[in-house]
Amino acid sequence: MSLFIKKPLDQLLAQAEDSEKSLKRSLTAVNLVSLGIGAIIGAGLFSITGVAAATNAGPAITISFIVAAFGCAFAGLCYAEFASMIPVAGSAYTYSYATLGEFIAWIIGWDLVLEYALGAATVAISWSRYLVKFFEHYDIHIPHYLAMSPYDTATLADGTVVNGMINLPAVIIVVVVSLILIKGIQESAYVNAIIVMMKVTVVLVFIFLGWSYINPDNYVP
Repeated sequence: MSLFIKKPLDQLLAQAEDSEKSLKRSLTAVNLVSLGIGAIIGAGLFSITGVAAATNAGPAITISFIVAAFGCAFAGLCYAEFASMIPVAGSAYTYSYATLGEFIAWIIGWDLVLEYALGAATVAISWSRYLVKFFEHYDIHIPHYLAMSPYDTATLADGTVVNGMINLPAVIIVVVVSLILIKGIQESAYVNAIIVMMKVTVVLVFIFLGWSYINPDNYVP
């Protein structure tokens, strides 16, 4: 069937070498590694860990992260093998086009668009919550209806229920990141590298300071 026509590897490589159609290679190996680390260490590590430990995994949250790390490593190896076999732009879309056919590639391409859109919204909401807490520490209070979506509600200390109108901090961060991306890939990579260094530093400091508080009894049985 024409829906499952595969694009030959020779044709993909020829299109990649075409200077008029190919993307300019402006990222270094350090940039690419930083992008990968930035994608792995997302907002979930800072916002979901406490909830997962308190309501699900408990002390075994550390073991959960080790298991997840193995899964990430195998996924990374799969992508590395694909990238070495098919060294062209397009990621999972191109890999699917070459191996499974056009229809599957079309589905995966739109799945990626949906995934990134929802993922960006989730991260923006998480960032908004952190920003609100950060401002409250300095007695700067953002109105609740400006930090929640129209479908969210919050119960104040006096029992008043507040309905959200717009998550303004989340909108602002999405606009800022979009402007950085529009500015250029090198500028985006530079900002990403700074954020990655900050995130890795926070994780390492947390591990270093929290290691002495581990109670081995929590892992028995």
